[in-house]
Amino acid sequence: MNGIHPVSGARQIGAPVIQAVGMNIAAALRVRRRGYAGWTGAVNTDYDPLDPATAAQPFDAYRGLYASGRVHYNPRRATWILSRHDDIRAALRNTDAITSTQGVTRMKISAPILVLTDGADHARMRRQVQPGFTKGAMSDWQPMADRLARELVADLIANPGCDVVSRLATPFPIRMIAHILGIPPGDVDRFRSWSEDGVGVMNAALTPAGLRQAFGGIRAIAALRRYFSEQLAAGRLTGTDTVLGRLVDHNEDGELSDDELFFFAMLLLFAGNETTTNLIGGMFDTLAHNPEQFAMIRDHPELIPGAVEEQLRYSTPIQNLYRYTRTDYRVGEVTIPSGSRLLLAFGAANRDPDVFDDPDTYRANRNPHSHIAFGYGAHMCIGAALTRMEGQAVLRELTSQAAAITAVGSTTWSTNTSLRGPTHLPIRLTPA
Repeated sequence: MNGIHPVSGARQIGAPVIQAVGMNIAAALRVRRRGYAGWTGAVNTDYDPLDPATAAQPFDAYRGLYASGRVHYNPRRATWILSRHDDIRAALRNTDAITSTQGVTRMKISAPILVLTDGADHARMRRQVQPGFTKGAMSDWQPMADRLARELVADLIANPGCDVVSRLATPFPIRMIAHILGIPPGDVDRFRSWSEDGVGVMNAALTPAGLRQAFGGIRAIAALRRYFSEQLAAGRLTGTDTVLGRLVDHNEDGELSDDELFFFAMLLLFAGNETTTNLIGGMFDTLAHNPEQFAMIRDHPELIPGAVEEQLRYSTPIQNLYRYTRTDYRVGEVTIPSGSRLLLAFGAANRDPDVFDDPDTYRANRNPHSHIAFGYGAHMCIGAALTRMEGQAVLRELTSQAAAITAVGSTTWSTNTSLRGPTHLPIRLTPA
């Protein structure tokens, strides 16, 4: 990996850094202010998840991180990086030192929502939304997942060579979320359009086209806000068979406000939509390029739950999230200063060779329970059961309806810094 060298202290690295990468004096001072004088033993790296090529295909970069040290620092991005499985799990457990309350992206943001809270506030909010993800709730929604998977896989078979992302991986989770939220059938098309545009805010780039996409996403979220306000005011979204109805009926701390219900709906939409799309799209890509693994799953359908776990490890729909240190935080011989931006590379951890044998190979019978595709500790993804249910439903239908999966064109991968999955994948299913 280019641009990696051990750092042993500010006096030794100041001039070489400037000479090696051509930094001007102002940039060098910014780097120094970030705390170079306060740490030793880390490794400078040019690994950059904001680089589109790296975001689309990060695995060579991950191997470079493994080979060069436990803790890395990117001076250009003023970002510390953890890539090893055990180090990331330890960081996720230590919410006293490493906080989510300043945001989980490069942009600092605070809000009273589940993913941006820690400690007692997080525990309280998690208790409030937990009724929406019980085993009973999953059982109620399983028939819808099965029906959708059956319908959409049959549609793929009827349209050989179509794009599996637009035809199945994208509409499947959105239609599931509409069902779970209790969106009336007549409103699903509008909801889908708003949802797809709203999710685009997360992928918007700092370009003219990206800014137009962001503004369109903001307008879509505003439309969703108006829609939910009207539906909630009329009492149409809080029946006992919907997730919002379950939250209201089981709320032990007093009635949830409409704002809190809306924020939860948006969390479900953004967190449960893109991640499931990435999982399903990644699964088609993996099985199309590993036909012997698909044949194994068809011959042994009891492998389906474990095969989905292996896909979560192998493609990791959320490649990384950020945290911010609120105290000095020590990893091995390195102290990450208080106030630092810290990138937790989940995708790298899920291919850690010290934890997973032959980590760059997909093995349907691996069943890797220690993967951290859904995070770890207090912030373990609350919607993990729903994503698993959807992935398993699609894989069951594939093994039932298709004898083979063939890619009939190249896979295009997203270039988002955190969310990775196919954006275009033409496939052909051979009917069983």
